[in-house]
Amino acid sequence: MKSLMLFFVLVNLMALFITLSATTSNNEQFLNEDDETQEAISLRGTSRFLAQKNARVVMTCDKYPRVCHAKGSPGRDCCKKKCVNVLTDRLNCGKCGKKCKYSEICCKGECVNPRSNKKHCGSCGNKCKKGNVCVYGMCSYA
Repeated sequence: MKSLMLFFVLVNLMALFITLSATTSNNEQFLNEDDETQEAISLRGTSRFLAQKNARVVMTCDKYPRVCHAKGSPGRDCCKKKCVNVLTDRLNCGKCGKKCKYSEICCKGECVNPRSNKKHCGSCGNKCKKGNVCVYGMCSYA
């Protein structure tokens, strides 16, 4: 009976040892990807919070306003720490915090209904010809 118990304890210890030693480098990440000299940093024994904190520095436009002027930025204006284009953004139409209604879109900084607006019929800038009416987002529907 004692030998059987000893056998199970040894098997469990071996399984534990194999599991701990066979963990792959999933917990190791390469930080500073832009650097030519990359060192593997092991994140074993640290919490996810600490691992994320060291991973990347985020530049927000409230602290660095020039971020919005960079190539590939969604817009040149900074609203609630995000770069936006106030001429087209439904949540910041014309100025920060001005939201368009559900059926409206933002065209040139104004909230318009594309289903009935003659200057923006169906989409921004789609102007109906003189004498035509915008109905359901189409010029001269019926």
